Amino acid sequence: MKLINILFTLLLPIASLAQDNDHGKEPSAESKAYHEYRMKMTTPPYGLDKVQTLIGTLYEDGHNTLYTKDYLALSLREKFTYHMIYPESYSQNCDPSLPEYNEEKKIFGYLQDIFGEQAWSGRQTDFFVENRDSVMAIIKESATRSKRMGLNYKHAILEVDGVEMIPFLVEFYNRDHKDLDILTVLLNLMRDAKYPPFISSPSYAKLYGPQSGSYPFLQYNKANEELIIKRAMDLFNSSN
Repeated sequence: MKLINILFTLLLPIASLAQDNDHGKEPSAESKAYHEYRMKMTTPPYGLDKVQTLIGTLYEDGHNTLYTKDYLALSLREKFTYHMIYPESYSQNCDPSLPEYNEEKKIFGYLQDIFGEQAWSGRQTDFFVENRDSVMAIIKESATRSKRMGLNYKHAILEVDGVEMIPFLVEFYNRDHKDLDILTVLLNLMRDAKYPPFISSPSYAKLYGPQSGSYPFLQYNKANEELIIKRAMDLFNSSN
């Protein structure tokens, strides 16, 4: 066992170098299409016309946040729609998100940035946390209806530490095994929960350890897929 651990430690820099070497290579048409798929967000239908009208007045008035009186007048579901389609804060991250080489064959350690140069404000993230049960229920309802889980929904699940969502995420992923970012959500839920079997694993070291590199990922294959799902379900079962 000691020899295996030593070999694994020696191989980590090589694995990280291989990941970094992928960055900068010309992505295929398939990789570009999958990148667009990953970046898509879900537009909730709840009070959408009303919310879009209110957002339109913000652009006209030069404001970036909804007036308190207008915000408080929204129902919970209307607030959910507002937060999902309109970030109130500006982000310092100005780097564009570009397709990666073999992107469709990678399980990334992190989700893509959600709104580019914008981000959810404290008021918005507070809403998710304070209404976490409702937020998770609405995401389940909306994703089941649309058969799609947008990038904004995935980020919202992480904002509320939605471990309770794991069985739904697994079932949703298993419908077509297409959206590898659902596996990324599972990885992040385990990391944020500091789940010991994951924290002590080679997968964690490769994705989040000191040698993880700038674009950490696991190669997509059946073994990695099954291991992520098993560990995530074990975390869920241990939490109940």
